[in-house]
Amino acid sequence: MIRKLNVLLVILVLVSCKKEEQLQLNYTSGKAFGTSFSVQFIDKQELDFSHSYDSLTAVINASMSTYIDDSDISKINRGDTTVIIDKHFVNVFKASKRLYRETEGAFDPTIGILVNAWDFGPKGKIVSLDSLKIDSLLISVGLDKVILRNNKIIKNDPNTYLDFNSLAKGYAVDVFANFLENRGFDNYLVEIGGEIRGKGSNVIKQKPWRIGVEDPNFDEKQSYSKVVSLKNEAMATSGSYRKYKVDETGNRYAHIINTKTGYPHKSNLLSVSILANTCMEADAYATALMSMGLERSKQFLKSHQELKAYFIYEDENKELQTLAVNGFPEE
Repeated sequence: MIRKLNVLLVILVLVSCKKEEQLQLNYTSGKAFGTSFSVQFIDKQELDFSHSYDSLTAVINASMSTYIDDSDISKINRGDTTVIIDKHFVNVFKASKRLYRETEGAFDPTIGILVNAWDFGPKGKIVSLDSLKIDSLLISVGLDKVILRNNKIIKNDPNTYLDFNSLAKGYAVDVFANFLENRGFDNYLVEIGGEIRGKGSNVIKQKPWRIGVEDPNFDEKQSYSKVVSLKNEAMATSGSYRKYKVDETGNRYAHIINTKTGYPHKSNLLSVSILANTCMEADAYATALMSMGLERSKQFLKSHQELKAYFIYEDENKELQTLAVNGFPEE
């Protein structure tokens, strides 16, 4: 009888251990940064980091959200010179400086004052701003007018307006991803508002993380005709098919402003998707290349082989065309 009990106990222990070692897909979704987010990772137990994601979101918003009146960036934009910025602001500012130089100003977080002036919110007809007004606003544009000194932002022109929306969302993805990596998770996928970073794979299904490249639908419907496998990298997409305005002749103008002229960007380029090591870089470069346009972007990518790019554009016949550069997956 004792022997049977011992055998039964061994069987129960083995079954219990096997159950404990069974992999779990942990999934969390919610709202953050004015959009939605989702986080999934694989572990041997069910874990809930919702409060941690909320805390990270609150910290980043308090630092860099232009929608919060008492955030650090809002105070700086109002002329407060006493603000001591945190590590998140420092990281994003330094990355912005580097990209500003690399792209010869095509990526410029100080252009937001003109984006606001052109009122790129709800779609509507282009209403031309007075050229004198544009010229006066352009005087304060240029990240070279802003420096970082002793964890303080110094603006040479008090009217210079900082806005990191073109890479802050990607940066937040990296912060969430680093949070998971610091806890030893090797298989995860983080997404915030369509910007994504993944590591490892979906080992439960024994498949890579698969993500879609959104089609440029002007009717606001979502569809994905291209799906790629994400392999220890990040992807971000910038497009002109969501925020745009139309002039009297039917020309579409993107919400991306030409940093040299101050006018909305008219281009046949509809979207750019970038694969890079970090989501912040993918986010920023996607914005920069949209501003550059197709031909200039192709030249830029020749000297930046580390960036994989996928373009969707209209040809001279208004037909949709695609172009993959630097090894962006063709599958």
